[in-house]
Amino acid sequence: MLLTPKARLIATILVVRRAGDDFLLLTEPGLGDAVSSTLLRARFAAKVEIEPEQHASVVALGEEGEIPNDELGEPGAELIDSDLEPTLSADEVERLRIEAARPAWGKELDDSILPAEAGLDDTHVSFTKGCYPGQEPIARLRHRGKVNRSLRALDVEAAQPGEEIHYGEKVVGRVTSAVGDRALGYVRVEVPAGAEVSVGGKTARTLSA
Repeated sequence: MLLTPKARLIATILVVRRAGDDFLLLTEPGLGDAVSSTLLRARFAAKVEIEPEQHASVVALGEEGEIPNDELGEPGAELIDSDLEPTLSADEVERLRIEAARPAWGKELDDSILPAEAGLDDTHVSFTKGCYPGQEPIARLRHRGKVNRSLRALDVEAAQPGEEIHYGEKVVGRVTSAVGDRALGYVRVEVPAGAEVSVGGKTARTLSA
């Protein structure tokens, strides 16, 4: 990740080493300029050139490759500029992502999110390396604090992004993604896994904690 000094998210990135002195940094569509400008500010005297590139990728579930990918909750490989055609619909892919409680930029991830709320401290952070912007608040939260909410998948009759999640009479979260009978949202940590909640007046159940 690239973070602000206060550990707010700038972008998630994946680094692919193409040669000894050539690295490809993959990020989400629309974040290329933010990644480039952040790296340029940190360049100082290093002899590094930063150039934008555009690529397309597909995820091949159950396959092994140069770029491992489990963003859909199953082991797979990300293939860059492949001519493979998708075999799953957009809704099927979204359902896999939601059931795995994997965050997506623009839905669960933006510059207001703390990485630990989305579980990124387990997947995107090393606690044995340094130094980097945002390291101090990341480490402090890990060792001396806790988040108030976490990303949870929900079993629900139907839901829409933005709908409130209620546990009893209390609002405990909000839906960020939904497809069919599955939804994803940030829910307060005191709500247990398997708890009965309501979304938009409909009964739902938390699937993950």
